[in-house]
Amino acid sequence: MDVADLLTSAGINISVCVVAFSLYSVLRKQPSNACVYFTRRYISEPIGHDDPFSLHRFVPSAGWIMQAWRATDEEILEAGGIDAVVFMRIVVLSIRIFIIAAVICVFLVLPVNYYGKEMEHKNFRFESIDVFTIGNVEEGSKWLWAHCLALYIITCAVCVLLYLEYKSITKMRLAHITGSHPNPSHFTVLVRGIPWSQDHSYSKSVESFFSTYYPDTYVDHQMIYRPSTVHKLKKDAKKMYRILRPVETEYVRGDKPCYLCGGTAHTFKLLQNGEDNIRSQTSIDELHPTQIEKECPAAFVFFKNRYAAVVAAQVLQSSNPMLWVTQLAPEPHDVYWSNLGIPYKQVWVRKIVVLLIALAFVFVFLFPVTLVQGLTQPHVLTRWFPQIKEVLKLKFLNQLVTGYLPSVILILFLYTVPPIMMLLSRIEGNVSRSDRKRSACIKVLYFTIWNVFFVNVLSGSFINQMSIFSQIKELPMMLAKQVPTQATFFTTYVLSSGWASLAFELIQLFALICNILRRFILRNKKEPTNIALTFPHHTEIPRLLLFGLLGFTLSILAPIILPFLLVYFFLAFLVYRNQILHVYVTKYESAGQFWPIVHNATIFSLVIAVAVLAMKKSPMASGCTIPLIIISLLFNEYCRKRFSQVFKRNPAQVLIEMDRRDEQWGKEEGIYNRLRSEYCQLAYISRDLTISKDISVAGPNRQSSTDHNSPQGADENSLKQESDSKE
Repeated sequence: MDVADLLTSAGINISVCVVAFSLYSVLRKQPSNACVYFTRRYISEPIGHDDPFSLHRFVPSAGWIMQAWRATDEEILEAGGIDAVVFMRIVVLSIRIFIIAAVICVFLVLPVNYYGKEMEHKNFRFESIDVFTIGNVEEGSKWLWAHCLALYIITCAVCVLLYLEYKSITKMRLAHITGSHPNPSHFTVLVRGIPWSQDHSYSKSVESFFSTYYPDTYVDHQMIYRPSTVHKLKKDAKKMYRILRPVETEYVRGDKPCYLCGGTAHTFKLLQNGEDNIRSQTSIDELHPTQIEKECPAAFVFFKNRYAAVVAAQVLQSSNPMLWVTQLAPEPHDVYWSNLGIPYKQVWVRKIVVLLIALAFVFVFLFPVTLVQGLTQPHVLTRWFPQIKEVLKLKFLNQLVTGYLPSVILILFLYTVPPIMMLLSRIEGNVSRSDRKRSACIKVLYFTIWNVFFVNVLSGSFINQMSIFSQIKELPMMLAKQVPTQATFFTTYVLSSGWASLAFELIQLFALICNILRRFILRNKKEPTNIALTFPHHTEIPRLLLFGLLGFTLSILAPIILPFLLVYFFLAFLVYRNQILHVYVTKYESAGQFWPIVHNATIFSLVIAVAVLAMKKSPMASGCTIPLIIISLLFNEYCRKRFSQVFKRNPAQVLIEMDRRDEQWGKEEGIYNRLRSEYCQLAYISRDLTISKDISVAGPNRQSSTDHNSPQGADENSLKQESDSKE
């Protein structure tokens, strides 16, 4: 591919972006699309309708860009919580890193690559992309010192920026723990693997065990029931709601009983005797025998203070590690109820099965990747499909087929990956939505790095040299040789998967089509419900990290990719800020748990970039770059020891200080009263009995913003009305 082909691909993607951005600026002004482009505000307060004949509604504008640019970190925090701030920090960090890389590589490395060999250069438009890569430098050339120097500068800059970000995000996480309202999850332990007893129920076993071994700190517990029981109760509640809807009930927002967990033998019962009856509880052993049989060997156990809960969660409870397994409970909004009933002994089997399925999926995906690589090479394409030989003689079609089409095909195949990985993460048995999404994020990251980077590089060699995989020792050297030759494909991939994906993220094409069908085809005038979406970390973080890997690896080998990467990250900064402020709803908070994944992946990308250059046949390249690998790994180990533990466990010092503060302010009783209702498996039924449809938009334990971009005063607890499968 020459520069003209690359510019053709860039022109196509620029046109797509301009059209999409202009179309978005018009669509967002239409009142009928408020549920698509202003979801956060739409679900909490009515949005006024403008004059339908107003001209400005049909004229493209850049007002949304200025709003996204001017938004502060405090507004992002209010809208999306710490996870949203961390995500935007990833984008900003990438911009800073690749600005440094672009300045160094464009002015130092690119001229060395261009003039690396004695040759007669063509007109710039018709130059091959290969002349801008390290492949144009002679093996063992003394000019490789420029690449080593650039790599040292980039590595040092990345380590400094990563350290500062890790330190800042760690402080932000600790501030969230200490500064938020009392979190029920800090007082609650999830216990699984409860042993079966013929003498009494699971509930009695839990009460007996924790009353015996934690007599001073144990408060209460709440059993978990099979999903079939929950669905039956929900159906009965909906029937009663239809019957009682004209009658004003006595329920108000606040602590409400759990009809399954609270202590009634009936599927549904309307309590009318005030707070005393609402808070009254009956032993679970007094329930009907069929109800007891539907208990799961899992329960939420409540403690008097945070420190006691942490100790109980981290201590081995039994001589048999498969029994009485404890961990800190997820936040109430974060609980993934469908997986709580999975027997703990099945979890490790599920993880093995999921791993085997994921490996099989990776293997199957080799075939479309090999097909895509064949499309990038015209001689291979004509060998596979001789009938298109004449078509490829047309220059524009040749540029389109070999330069643009392969990236588009690969992107279409990759769109199937996140839903499959999310399903596998669900099968694994994760007990919280954030854990499920984080697990899916890791799977998608591994999958994309392997299939988009390594397999594309090696499959290009595989097509030309079928025996390469029989020579395992040659794979590292082949990787070093093939990465520069794939610079064209990776650059067009950044254009298609990066620029175009941001345009479609902004448009929200699927939600827009559904809204159009509902309003104008089906003529459904009923206001849509259950439209709130959480931010898709499991798809967007792997994409950012994949582009980071491409940037680190090719910044030295093929610096021509850097300007396109920078454009992508600048567009991502605007698009994602806009989406966080207006579209995505925060249902739960993981307090920055995605950051360690980002840090480790960035270090991995650095090591790969250094290793690829070290494998060049040059004593200078090998001798100067190997110390960089050691330095990078030592830096990663230091950060793991210094910061990562804070993301795995809450510090006892912080928790004890919070307990003392609550004791001084007399908050213990109010916290105890909240625990049982917060972890009620049927808590959303009481909200189904009311007409309110508020949904929290400010995240747990946080007030919503009062600016014109954010909805006003939504009830955070109403988030639980979302189904477990809705993300």
